Amino acid sequence: MKKLFLLSLFASFCAAVPLHAASRGDSIEKIESCEAILQEFMADPALAIPPEVFRKARGIVIANQARGGFVIGVKDGYATMMVRRADNTWSLPVILSSGEGSLGFQLGFTKIETIYILTDDATPRMFFRNRFHVGVDAKAVAGPKFAEREHIDDKVLSNPVLVYTRNKGLYAGLSVKGGWFARNDDATDALYNTTFTLPEILYSDWLQAPDDVVPLMNLVKSLAP
Repeated sequence: MKKLFLLSLFASFCAAVPLHAASRGDSIEKIESCEAILQEFMADPALAIPPEVFRKARGIVIANQARGGFVIGVKDGYATMMVRRADNTWSLPVILSSGEGSLGFQLGFTKIETIYILTDDATPRMFFRNRFHVGVDAKAVAGPKFAEREHIDDKVLSNPVLVYTRNKGLYAGLSVKGGWFARNDDATDALYNTTFTLPEILYSDWLQAPDDVVPLMNLVKSLAP
């Protein structure tokens, strides 16, 4: 009975939340939030990504997710992605949707912030699909932290996806699975007011960077010149 009550309450809550098209303001908030996450990670020696990792970066995904354990533990959120192009410059950021279903009833609400470093040119292009599943479509392992830089294993750096999270139990080299990303064309189109496709935005220089995305771009460029 308790589970049925919680499901009913959750359904009522979802029905009460209005659905609306992506707005430019919403998209800007997502970009700014992801920039803040990267800044916070790099300011914390226990979380900071070492320069050896950034030198290998061909793409970066910064995710802001929430695990709503009040009913069925659904993880939902958004992310932004940038890629390093053939001329070694960094692209404009695009916006992704992200999520992960979870079975079992639990109480509580958890904010999950994660950074994914993509170390080859093929993996970023997998995000063009309907969904990219972390650890399934490309192997993902926990990346080495700045504090561990004296003991960085080249075998760890050779994995296509290096994962950084606030989870202190995630040790470098540990395999990571779970979660998915999908392109959010509505949010990206609203941000740039364009009909260019996601691949065109990432890999061409046809769009000029609006002021709202410049701080994130400059931060990534400073970390991975």
